[in-house]
Amino acid sequence: MPITYRQEVYRKLIHLSSTWMAAAMYFLPCSLAAWLFLLLTLADVLLEYGNYRKWPVIHPLFHRCFGQMMRNLRGNGKFELSGGPYVLAAAFLTILCFKPPVAVCAFTVMLFGDTAAALIGRKFGRTKFANDKSLEGVLSFIVASVMVLIVCGCIFTYPPSMYMKGSIGIVLAAAAEFYEKNLHIDDNFSIPLLVGAAMSLPG
Repeated sequence: MPITYRQEVYRKLIHLSSTWMAAAMYFLPCSLAAWLFLLLTLADVLLEYGNYRKWPVIHPLFHRCFGQMMRNLRGNGKFELSGGPYVLAAAFLTILCFKPPVAVCAFTVMLFGDTAAALIGRKFGRTKFANDKSLEGVLSFIVASVMVLIVCGCIFTYPPSMYMKGSIGIVLAAAAEFYEKNLHIDDNFSIPLLVGAAMSLPG
């Protein structure tokens, strides 16, 4: 059963709370941030598996806090990760693979672009595609992501070429978000890696 719009808002507020990870990428040494994200990824997977296996304490607490907002709790008997571990894994790989000025922007694009696409697309999306995505959602993703790129450019003093490369990455990320089900890759994971890779292109 699809979650309600209010539950979607709660999910995205939790999603946006992950901006602390972008701050960690900026303020912490890269190696320390990478270890932190790796340990949190493993812990989150363990918690979600404990919830699936209905371990005492973990299952009732997890379900009370997050159960009504989890799209993947379909009761089909399969263990499926939520978006949380993918966000943490993306943070780990992003800070591991890219320099902080790129990693911070790429990760923040995922947080705000994905949030804008989900909330605006679901509330105001009128031009629907076959995969239930909307033109309004895609455009919201791009606009929010470009705003993040501009803000990060002001903070890190990007050269002009970085804006072009970042824009290319945003378009690729929008495509990854749009074709998420076809690609079978969680967009929380693919978006920051695509943006970071594009921004790290030479030139």
